[in-house]
Amino acid sequence: MWDYNDKVMSHFLKPQNVGEVENADAVGDVGNMTCGDALKLTLKIEGGRIVDAKFKTFGCASAIASSSALTELVKGMTIEEAEKVTNQDIVDVLGELPEEKMHCSVMGMEALQAAIADYRGEAPPDAEDEHEGRIVCTCFGVTDVKIRKIAKENNIKEAENVKNYCKAGGGCGGCLDDIQSILDGLWRGDEGSDDSASEGMSIVQKVMKIQEVLEKEIKPLLERDGGGIELVDIQGDLVKVSLRGRCAMCPTSHLTMRNVVQEKLREFVSPALEVEEVK
Repeated sequence: MWDYNDKVMSHFLKPQNVGEVENADAVGDVGNMTCGDALKLTLKIEGGRIVDAKFKTFGCASAIASSSALTELVKGMTIEEAEKVTNQDIVDVLGELPEEKMHCSVMGMEALQAAIADYRGEAPPDAEDEHEGRIVCTCFGVTDVKIRKIAKENNIKEAENVKNYCKAGGGCGGCLDDIQSILDGLWRGDEGSDDSASEGMSIVQKVMKIQEVLEKEIKPLLERDGGGIELVDIQGDLVKVSLRGRCAMCPTSHLTMRNVVQEKLREFVSPALEVEEVK
């Protein structure tokens, strides 16, 4: 049983603005019912100001409370004011949310951003996160782009905490090491952008440099334990490699990928590089 405060319980038991705005000027649909949460936010806008807001949600008590608080928060705001609303602003209205339920406030923020984009005839900001970068959490389809965005906005430094905000790592848990590597790179200033990786190097030069590091710095280390490595492909800052010999069968191969292969490539080629093992 989650420990909810009185404000959260009030918005859950007596939610405000449930339903859909008739002839809405803006609609924001986010979430996925197969993953457990979904939210539809509708807005009425007059003279650039939100005069009415309603919601429909499929989710837990925190999702209902966050959605209710969001609609109360944005009514009366200008579009410019509303686009600055963060998930923490929603939490502030509620007083607090359990750390494990923070993703509900994030869903509210994303619904508002999607509705504003709809009003302006633009693609939702989160659409970039869904289509750019690589999928890190296959259970919930979360990309590295979204993980970095969520981490920046909420000062997240531990992989275990990411799942509280966007569910990444909350399924099988197989991506937690990868998520931690992304966070470590983010907070030491490595954004993982193509520009940083390519600065001063052509595509051919980058490929040759990566191959050189694999041959001179990484292979000798792996061969000591009867292993090996081969370069499979390079996509932007994502380097796909295949482990060979004993390394391929080792149950801790994911640690080798992160602590040896990825760290060496970041040290000698670019701090933005990320490594993925291809079987």
